[in-house]
Amino acid sequence: MTSLLSRITVNPEICHGQPTIRGLRYPVDALLDYLAAGNSVEDVLAEFPDLERDDILACLEFAARTLQVRSQHLALA
Repeated sequence: MTSLLSRITVNPEICHGQPTIRGLRYPVDALLDYLAAGNSVEDVLAEFPDLERDDILACLEFAARTLQVRSQHLALA
């Protein structure tokens, strides 16, 4: 199975190089903000019909892996 992270793309020409979903203009951090504000995955998908459930799961995986890397850096400091 292909990792969900393959859905996360970085392109300097799109959203100033921020991580986005599949090259679309949906920054990962913006979608995470929706979820953090209490919106469900279904709410986000209804608001942005060109997104897929795996796109939202990819955002969550990206956030989790980012925190793991940061935690490792803190442990080394």
